[in-house]
Amino acid sequence: MALAGSSSEGTSGSFATEFERLLGEKMSNMRPGKIVSGRVVGVNKDYVTVDIGFKSDGIVPTTQFVNAEGAITAKIGDQVDVYIISLENEMGQLLLSKERAEQQKIWTKVEDIFKAGGMISGKIVQKVKGGLQVDIGIPAFLPGSQIDIRPHRNLDKFIGEAYDFKVLKITRDKGNIVLSRRAVLMSERDSLRAETLKVLAEGVVMEGVVKNVTDYGAFIDLGGIDGLLHITDISWGRVNHPSEKLSIGQSVPVVVLKYDPEKERVSLGMKQLKTDPWTTVHERYPVGGRIKGKVMNVTDYGAFVELEEGVEGLIHVSEMSWTKKVRAPNKIVNVGDMVEAVILGIDQEQQRISLGLKQLMPNPWEELRERHPIGSHVKGKVRSITDFGIFVGVEDGIDGLVHISDFSWTKRIRDPKEIHELYKKGDDVEAVVLDIDVANERLSLGIKQLTTDPWDTISQRYPVGTKVEGTITSVTDFGLFVEIAEGVEGLIHNSQLGVDKAENIGDLFKAGTKVESEVTNIDREERRISLSIKAVRRRQEKETLAEFMEDTSTAVTFGDLLRQKMDND
Repeated sequence: MALAGSSSEGTSGSFATEFERLLGEKMSNMRPGKIVSGRVVGVNKDYVTVDIGFKSDGIVPTTQFVNAEGAITAKIGDQVDVYIISLENEMGQLLLSKERAEQQKIWTKVEDIFKAGGMISGKIVQKVKGGLQVDIGIPAFLPGSQIDIRPHRNLDKFIGEAYDFKVLKITRDKGNIVLSRRAVLMSERDSLRAETLKVLAEGVVMEGVVKNVTDYGAFIDLGGIDGLLHITDISWGRVNHPSEKLSIGQSVPVVVLKYDPEKERVSLGMKQLKTDPWTTVHERYPVGGRIKGKVMNVTDYGAFVELEEGVEGLIHVSEMSWTKKVRAPNKIVNVGDMVEAVILGIDQEQQRISLGLKQLMPNPWEELRERHPIGSHVKGKVRSITDFGIFVGVEDGIDGLVHISDFSWTKRIRDPKEIHELYKKGDDVEAVVLDIDVANERLSLGIKQLTTDPWDTISQRYPVGTKVEGTITSVTDFGLFVEIAEGVEGLIHNSQLGVDKAENIGDLFKAGTKVESEVTNIDREERRISLSIKAVRRRQEKETLAEFMEDTSTAVTFGDLLRQKMDND
């Protein structure tokens, strides 16, 4: 019994010693700054009571157990890790913190991630000096230079966004953690770049994301490498600015047009994914057919109309109206208008289509030709006066030109001022239709054609050999111009003046004086009459000689005749 008793007492002492050892170890952890596990034993509006195996229960503010909706999450029996703040306060209470315990765990996690070179997730919560603050369970700092691969002026768009970050620096005693999103993006970019370079080649179709939009095009991220999509390669149609078709962040299919591995330059195209619409434009738009399209641009010389994406036609100002001179196309059509037009011509090589608006209506010039054939008489008012003639309004929007050469059969217009003396704007005029050029929209009129051409009877009135009296109108180096009837002039050449070559013609003849001459030639086609003073004198000599021969009854010798001629000369 004694032996047994001795054994029992030894065993009991052994258990007591082990218990005291374990209790001592546990109690040694019960000091401020330690994190221990406990069980919730009480919950009220102010505190949550937690049993951590200490001689007394600890308290945690209830606010540390409130969720986002404001509800208390703590329940009796829950296991919870807490941080020992103080073993006894002034009221002898054990003070604990759930938040401090979680923060200590996060710090430990961040340190482990930093050592391993891993990433941590967090949410950007606000702007701070020099960058942004990130919530990773505890506040961390994201410098502005580490937000993205490229700099951003406006950081507000990042607030509220969650990302993965790399830990650049950690100082636990100062509570500083510096993060980088740029390092994560660069790592991802390098991985994507390696994969992209494996498949990158001319002619390959890829999916890219619009990274930046400029005036001349857009940069497309193909996955770690950027390519330039020039504005001319975005669409077969008109693109005034790339932003009309593309926006940052948009995913677009592109084809690699050119790739320079050494310089790592990539040229991309979007329109090349579709067939060039100009290759079959003749099939879809036959000349003479009617189309409907949208006015895309209006210039001083016309309007561009989109027939389909990549195909535009021009309505020139000259094709907008049959009768009106359109000086401002925007008074006829405006950008955005839907219009109908007629296809006038197609130049596939130059990618040009000529359109017409006026062709939708009857051609008034053809109707004019039917109503007023050549030779018919028309009446109208003088609309304008020029140096070369007058324009007469025949119909609404249609003017005819009376050229100065068609004013009169005989009167020559030598000075444009004379036109203003003959006609005034608004005068009523009657004329004859001389020609109608439908293609060029020109109407030629004549006033002199209302009367008979005096040159038609000039040969009858002034046959060759007729002696006429006229007034010298001008003296030239080669002869005299003499008016023998109103508007009818003849030329007396120097050789037909009957004067000595040594004499000065200007001294012998003056403009405005009368002179007798004989008609020697008439050229009806050229409207020229040749006159001669010498011929008149020769005729007079013959007549004198004939009279002398008749009057004399005595014989006349050749010597007498010669002396008489010398006396006359």
